[in-house]
Amino acid sequence: MYKDPLVPVNQRVGDLLKRMTLDEKIAQLRHIHSSNYNVDGHLDLNKLGSFTEGKSFGCIEAFPYSAEEYSKTIWKVQQYMKKHTRLGIPVIPVMEALHGTVQDGCTIYPQAIALGSSFNPLLITEMADNIAREVQTIGAKQVLAPDLDLARELRWGRVEETYGEDPYLVSQMGVAYVKGIRKYGIICTPKHFIGHGSPIGGLNLAPVEGGKRQLLSLYLQPFEKVIKEGDPLSVMNCYSSYDCEPVTGSPYMMTELLRNKLGFKGYVYSDWGSISMLDYFHHTAADGTGAARQAIEAGIDLEAGNGSLNYKNLKRLVEEKTLDIKYIDRAVSHVLYAKFASGLFEDSFPDTTIIRQNMHTSQSIKLAKVLADESAVLLKNDHSILPLNSEQLKSIAIIGPNANLAQFGDYTWGYENAGAGGVTPLEGIKKLLGNKVNIHYALGCDLASQNKNGFSEAEEAAKNSDVAVVFVGSQSCLLSRATNSVPTSGESFDLSDLSLTGVQEDLIKAVYNTGTPVIVVLVTGRPFAIPWEKEHVPAIIVQWYPGEEGGNSIADILFGRVNPSGKLAVSFPQSTGQTPVYYNYLPSDKGYYNQKGSPEHPGRDYVFSNPDPLYPFGFGLSYTRFEYSDFKLTKQIFQLNDTVSVQLEVQNTGDRDGKEVVQLYVRDLVSSVETPVKQLKAFEKISLAKNEKRTVSLRVPISELYLYNRDYQRVVEPGDFELQIGSSSTDIKFKKVFAVEDRSLGAKKQGNPNVKSMTSSESGMPQTDKIVPVTIKGVVTDVQANLLRNVTVSVKGKETIVRTDYKGEYTIKVHSGDWLQYRLEGYKMKEEQVRRDKYISISLIPEGK
Repeated sequence: MYKDPLVPVNQRVGDLLKRMTLDEKIAQLRHIHSSNYNVDGHLDLNKLGSFTEGKSFGCIEAFPYSAEEYSKTIWKVQQYMKKHTRLGIPVIPVMEALHGTVQDGCTIYPQAIALGSSFNPLLITEMADNIAREVQTIGAKQVLAPDLDLARELRWGRVEETYGEDPYLVSQMGVAYVKGIRKYGIICTPKHFIGHGSPIGGLNLAPVEGGKRQLLSLYLQPFEKVIKEGDPLSVMNCYSSYDCEPVTGSPYMMTELLRNKLGFKGYVYSDWGSISMLDYFHHTAADGTGAARQAIEAGIDLEAGNGSLNYKNLKRLVEEKTLDIKYIDRAVSHVLYAKFASGLFEDSFPDTTIIRQNMHTSQSIKLAKVLADESAVLLKNDHSILPLNSEQLKSIAIIGPNANLAQFGDYTWGYENAGAGGVTPLEGIKKLLGNKVNIHYALGCDLASQNKNGFSEAEEAAKNSDVAVVFVGSQSCLLSRATNSVPTSGESFDLSDLSLTGVQEDLIKAVYNTGTPVIVVLVTGRPFAIPWEKEHVPAIIVQWYPGEEGGNSIADILFGRVNPSGKLAVSFPQSTGQTPVYYNYLPSDKGYYNQKGSPEHPGRDYVFSNPDPLYPFGFGLSYTRFEYSDFKLTKQIFQLNDTVSVQLEVQNTGDRDGKEVVQLYVRDLVSSVETPVKQLKAFEKISLAKNEKRTVSLRVPISELYLYNRDYQRVVEPGDFELQIGSSSTDIKFKKVFAVEDRSLGAKKQGNPNVKSMTSSESGMPQTDKIVPVTIKGVVTDVQANLLRNVTVSVKGKETIVRTDYKGEYTIKVHSGDWLQYRLEGYKMKEEQVRRDKYISISLIPEGK
């Protein structure tokens, strides 16, 4: 029955499971790594047979092999599994494919953080479609992607692997990726479940601190969307702990959340070595056997990691009756489900003679260029210095450590210029300009050291040029491969300081001091704190690791052949100490007094700084201008099962064609628990010719306005919500308040439901029409009891005014029933009615609260 493709998947799983021995079941929970079969760069079936002991396993990888060798190896291994094991169960060949198939000769697209900055899910699906065809051609069946972590800790080296800081954006990009991959029957593996993007101190394997509500409302959201809409068939756990509980060993996270709450039916592929870490890293298990038991009971189905042999101990645990076999059966069922549901049993073997025909096609190269074009973000462009005009330039200086490197980011086959086919910025600019403009190139410095020996050459190049373009940024590590440079980004390459590494900022300043106009291009996988550059440099572009066409793309952007349209998927901080700096913070996150400080004018909260980002989420300039108008909300009151629909007009009022990302944010104005000041709920990227106007429609289901209340129940609380439309999280063009009603309750919420209205007698107001003159004394403080001087105390509608003294005290003559008004710059005005009391003390709240 299990070999019949017409039989429902669950029946096939049940039929095969009951035929299997304990040894065969456990083999399905294990991984074949290249070290288990490789001899001198080729598959050795005798070595493989010795390792597998004649049983089929769950997965196999062949990462070190070329595409041809990978394909031949998988062909032979699948033949062996189908014909020379008792039950003929095929093995799942896995492949890395975060932003392109990690194999020689395959297309290298921009890194994930760049894909998020494109704000274009349609392009991500097209990219994933191309990746899936390459993966299928080579013979792989599963990709270890996408990364659904949230980049909320910018020191973390893996920021580059994410789609950004926002759960909605990450969800949309993740769904787009999975849909493209799954079209070809390839298994996707969203990672890293769950909460992995906010490690303490930014260190990759460090714990994540957070509560249950943050886990449910924030980190769970992208996985929920992708599982519901994409059916990925696999999920990878993270190897960190959340709230002191290692995720690998957590039944709550790996079973209750992932399966019971999200309805996930596929199998959990362990992050490499994460099961062993329960023993030697987290110390929640005494040895490898204990680690295996914790993981299998928690819900980790298959153990991956070269040298990871913990699940080999499962048989002994069952035989000793210290592990219920139901956990083995559960895990095997999940693995078999993925194999059947993906069509693995029916797949034909790859044709090893034609694999190059479907790899690195002209279509995929063109798409890599488009993605690079749409993901670059123009941060600054004073006096429209960009785009450059090649007809008016006689010379240009191309300077910096990233000027002649093709930066791909982690999870790629090749690196820099080492035969991977990438175009460097210098090469792209030379190709575009030809012999029309003199190009002066200087390295200047490297990406990490304190060596300034190249500064003089860089300064000379700038002095002899009409304009200088300085390429700085970071260098990513590579998956299991060495690089020629010191990595400052990528997995386990974390930073304690978000200033530009090495002497790169000094290089920018040296070039700037020559007097030649300077353009900075930040080629990077993470944001850096660049406040000096923002203040002094005329133009700044962020080119997230742009893939193989990066050099051609930045050349086209600099010289106006491409109009930049990327928006920041992560906020930029002013300094390392200012982090975290994500836009969807809680109302109480950014200080209380809102007296923003600077070194010249110290304030409160941060004495010498302010908590605002240097550049906010969703921000990105264009070479043209866009005007928003005619905003319309379909209605003002909605029911719980409704959808909010908005329309607006967007017009390109500049003299160039361009693309704009219209963004919709929502804020819950009053809620039972604290909720973010705004949350992205919809966006659309539109293309407009110059002078073109277009109607944009955006929709948000009311069900998406949920929160987890005090009892951790997921609810949409009736009440008022503010809808915001803008071109970034801070550049809001329109605001509109709408209400959500629950007819079963008969009303919407209004503030705190426990506060009832009072009668005049209950309020303490005099119950007489007689107007009585009184003298009021009092003191004015902030909510932390700090005395406030020079507070204006006045009588509403009258000219009576006094001010508080250095003790915060005041005295004023008024009449019963008058309203006193208290005003101080930086604080909200407060009103208080004169009642029977003759001493009125007031606490003022800072603006913005």
